[in-house]
Amino acid sequence: MTDALSLVDEWGPEKIVVVSHRRTGMKGVLVIDNTARGIGKGGTRMSPGVTVDEVSRLARVMTWKWAAVDLFYGGAKAGIVADPASRDKEAVLRAFARALSNEVPREYVMGLDMGLTESDAAIIQDELGDRGAAVGTPEHLGGVAYDKLGITGYGVAEAADAAAQHLGLPLSGARVALQGFGAVGSAAARRFAELGATVVAVSTAHGALHDPSGLDVDALLAARDEHGDRFVTRYSATPLAPGAELAVDCDILVPAALQDVITRTSAHEVKAKILVEGANLPTSAEAQGILAERGVTVLPDFVANAGGVVAAAFAMDARYSGFRPDTAGIVETVSTRLRANAVTVLDEARRQDITPHTAGRRLAEERVRTAMHSKGRIPRD
Repeated sequence: MTDALSLVDEWGPEKIVVVSHRRTGMKGVLVIDNTARGIGKGGTRMSPGVTVDEVSRLARVMTWKWAAVDLFYGGAKAGIVADPASRDKEAVLRAFARALSNEVPREYVMGLDMGLTESDAAIIQDELGDRGAAVGTPEHLGGVAYDKLGITGYGVAEAADAAAQHLGLPLSGARVALQGFGAVGSAAARRFAELGATVVAVSTAHGALHDPSGLDVDALLAARDEHGDRFVTRYSATPLAPGAELAVDCDILVPAALQDVITRTSAHEVKAKILVEGANLPTSAEAQGILAERGVTVLPDFVANAGGVVAAAFAMDARYSGFRPDTAGIVETVSTRLRANAVTVLDEARRQDITPHTAGRRLAEERVRTAMHSKGRIPRD
């Protein structure tokens, strides 16, 4: 069992709230990591395996992600220990929202993460009677259409393109392998194809597909719509075991599914020149060091997959507005900010001879530290 006090360091967390409800069996946790730059904002996930430690790590990622894109919100994350496919999902979700009514939306605004849908965001708003309680609601309720726009995956591909150009690797014709073909991976695949890249491997929890000459992204998307994640067992391409897609011969590798998939062992098997972190925390610190030694450039998650937080910032502004958010403005801002951040982080990494993770973290840390100093949260010299 995690000792919550052991999670506290110089940055946070500022608050850890564990909640439960006996009738529904709801158990959940909210971690508000650091609010020096603004109110806590981060997704809410639902999974039978959610832990305090996991949510705390993800809240910290949000602290760096908001700071890295220079937007004024604080790092936070919430998790519900439940099966999102359960018939009791709505009752559990409503119980969770009620239990956090002291914190939401004054200290934390809920959003979407693994296991939650746009309709779930609407349920949270309804339960608390406040349009400001959650973002990620359906478009017909004035929300940003995250899934329709595929905004996080779009941003991953844009950041990858900027990184590739910066390193002298034209994206047109570059071979891309993606782990995960959900909301992020599929949208990234679509954008990579539009930019002229060749997608050579994709995967879901049911397996992976590989074709060195390239997969038809439109056909993959149609197959997924028809068969769900099991499309990989029905599509005519070379099947691979889950995880094998991380080691295929490619130029750009995008782990866009789970955390902790690139380990000390698997880091030696990566053949890509650039690894773009589409998921949160897909590489361990040890793996990052090994990849750097092998000459593999890693674009950090809090830079590469920050398209979702840029869109969330627009959604936060629109929570109480009678007008819909400007979709074109969101897409343009995601592209501009993520491309610029990718180049800034890679330049700084090269200049200081450090990993991009370290360079990006230092940039984000300096912004957070400056805010903490200005607000008197740390001693003034």
